[in-house]
Amino acid sequence: MQLVCAMDLSGGQVVHGCSGNRSSYTPLTWGLSPTAEPVGYLKAIRPRYLYVADLDRIAGTGSHDEMVLGFAGLVDRCYLDRGCLGPGDILRAPFIENVIGTETAGPDLSGFCGGYLSVDVKEGRVVPTGEDPVALLSRADAMNIDGCIYLHITAVGSSSGIDPGEAGRIRSATDLPLLYGGGVRGEEDLGILHDAGFDGAIIATALHTGAIPLDLIRRGVFC
Repeated sequence: MQLVCAMDLSGGQVVHGCSGNRSSYTPLTWGLSPTAEPVGYLKAIRPRYLYVADLDRIAGTGSHDEMVLGFAGLVDRCYLDRGCLGPGDILRAPFIENVIGTETAGPDLSGFCGGYLSVDVKEGRVVPTGEDPVALLSRADAMNIDGCIYLHITAVGSSSGIDPGEAGRIRSATDLPLLYGGGVRGEEDLGILHDAGFDGAIIATALHTGAIPLDLIRRGVFC
């Protein structure tokens, strides 16, 4: 199972997210990196795989495209959510796996080709449609996409943990590659996701608190 380091960008800094309350996000200055400057942060953490949420572009207030394109030599793969509104927003680069978030792309996903669909979930429902995420994931196999992410926005930064039954329900909804993000508490939760058949876990808080060893994110694999 792939281990992916999450990095939220806002105002040119790495910020720490919690439960999707973006107005309260502050620079991540307390973790394993001595700096919240993105390149310095990546050089300190040295993850193999990276997930970037460009919060400014998602909100329509700015863009970190140039900065992200500069990451090419620092990671093997970068999953990038830059607030795609439609197929024309895809950013083409060899190391980038574009992420199409339901939060910004909306209900009509038929025009997208490739990339990962991020099923953005708050309080158990897909944003913005309000449907059951399992219902959307069950339709994903028929879409022209490469994989999916189940992003539990409400649990981001909370270390709330993973429910094994819910993890199994989510994983069984699609045969596509599926990553899980939000609320991963430590290695026990990674084991739950691995046993459920997830292809990757996106982590941040558990890494910076020491609940997940740094060497795992550098290797980029669990089990």
